[in-house]
Amino acid sequence: MPSTHLSLHYHLVFGTKDRHPFLTEEVRNRIHAYLGGTVRGLGGVAISVGGTADHVHLLVGLKATHRLSDFMRELKHESSQWIHEELGLSKFAWQEGYGAFSVSRSDIDRVTQYIQNQEEHHRTRSFQEEYLEFLREAGIDFDPKYL
Repeated sequence: MPSTHLSLHYHLVFGTKDRHPFLTEEVRNRIHAYLGGTVRGLGGVAISVGGTADHVHLLVGLKATHRLSDFMRELKHESSQWIHEELGLSKFAWQEGYGAFSVSRSDIDRVTQYIQNQEEHHRTRSFQEEYLEFLREAGIDFDPKYL
């Protein structure tokens, strides 16, 4: 085959340190917009960004040249620095880890809608319950003490 063709979409999930509710309604839209811009600045495509006071979800398209761990390190570092400087939240921090789940092209609309409805979704289900379900559905082994 003379050229490369790919469809690399990821549902990324990560929370604030100790799940502190830093992402209040007052700043949440600005943070989500900044995360989307940072994804674009890193060469990715931000399809959807959403979340609640203690965590975010992103649906992104990445290139073959992206290394997910490097991408996530830069995304979290740049956004954390911006939150400190622009929003004055000096104690803000993201948790150390993250979840990254591959998304097929046929599921992009469903995942986008899921991300956009986070407030509604979390009225009946905690972040912990949600994340455990993601891990189980993906068949990922985990130690609950690290969640």
